[in-house]
Amino acid sequence: MTNRKRPKVYITRKLPDAVETRMRELFEAELNVDDKPRTREELIAAVKTADVLVPTVTDRIDAALIAEAGPQMKLIASFSNGTDHIDIDAAAKKGITVTNTPNVLTEDTADMTMALILAVPRRLVQGARVLMDKPGEWEGWSPTWMLGRRIWGKRIGIIGMGRIGTAVARRAKAFGLSIHYHNRKRVNPATEDELEATYWDSLDQMLARVDIVSVNCPSTPATFHLLSARRLALLQPTSYVVNTARGDIIDEDALIQALRAGKIAGAGLDVFENEPAVNPKLVKLANEGKVVLLPHTGSATIEGRIDMGDKVIINIRTYFDGHRPPNRVLPNRG
Repeated sequence: MTNRKRPKVYITRKLPDAVETRMRELFEAELNVDDKPRTREELIAAVKTADVLVPTVTDRIDAALIAEAGPQMKLIASFSNGTDHIDIDAAAKKGITVTNTPNVLTEDTADMTMALILAVPRRLVQGARVLMDKPGEWEGWSPTWMLGRRIWGKRIGIIGMGRIGTAVARRAKAFGLSIHYHNRKRVNPATEDELEATYWDSLDQMLARVDIVSVNCPSTPATFHLLSARRLALLQPTSYVVNTARGDIIDEDALIQALRAGKIAGAGLDVFENEPAVNPKLVKLANEGKVVLLPHTGSATIEGRIDMGDKVIINIRTYFDGHRPPNRVLPNRG
C-alpha cells in the first residue's frame, strides 16, 4: 500500500486517540473530532467521495444510502461487532465489501452481563443511591432492610450460546448458577460438559424453568421481539431478565407491563428498543428499584475500543493490499 495512493477513509464518530493517530498515518482519514453524530446528508456526501466508510452501530447504512455511493466506494469497515445497522445485501450488490470487528468485545460484554445479573437481584443501585441521594440518613445495618435475592443455586437461561453467551455461562457457573441455554444448534459436547449445561431446543420450555434470563443473541429479523409478551408471560414472578445484546430482541412495552404487574421480579438493561431514547416508563421503574438501566456500555473499555480500531485498520489495509479482509461479512450471514 505504500506505493499506492492512500485510500480516503471517512470515520463517522470519535475513536480513541491511538486509533485515530494510526488512521491518519496510514490513510487519508477524515476524523470526527467533536463526536457529533453525522447527519444523513453528511453520510450521503461521504459515500459519494470516500473509498472507505467507517461507521458505528449508531449509523444507519441502509440500501438507500448505499445506492448513493460513488464507484470509488469499495469498503464499509464497521467499528462494531454487530452489523444489523448495515444492509449487507445492498452493499454486496453494489460491489462494496463489508467488515466488522468480532471477537474483541466478548469478555467485556460478558463482564457487564454478569454485573447486571448481580446488580438486579442484589439491589446494588438502590443501595448505592441511599448513600448518595440522602447522605447521613442511613441508620446502619438491619436484618430485614434492603433484602435482595441470592443468585447462587439458581438457574440461568442463556439465549444465544455464541462467544458472548458462552463467556457469560463460564462466569455464571463460577457464581454457582446452573447453566441452561437455547441456541439454533447445540454447542460442542466438550463445552457442554465443561459448563454442565442443559440444552433446550424449545425456548418456551426453558423460559418457564429458569430464574434469570440472559439475552446474548444477535439482532436479526428472526430475533425481533423474540421475548414477546407471550414468552415473557412464561417466566416465573421471581425471575429476572438481563439484556446486553440488542434492544429490539425484547418487546419493550410487554416487558414494562410485566414488570409493572409484578409478573417478573426485575430487569437489567444495557440496550433499548429505540436507542438513544429510553422509555420514560423504564426510567420510572428504575427509580422504583425494579430495573437497572445502563447507557449501552457493555463493551465500553479502553482496551476493547482500541482492539476494535486495530481490527478496522487491519481490514482496510488488507483490502487495499489486494487481499480478502479477515473480518469480511457475507450476505445473509449478518
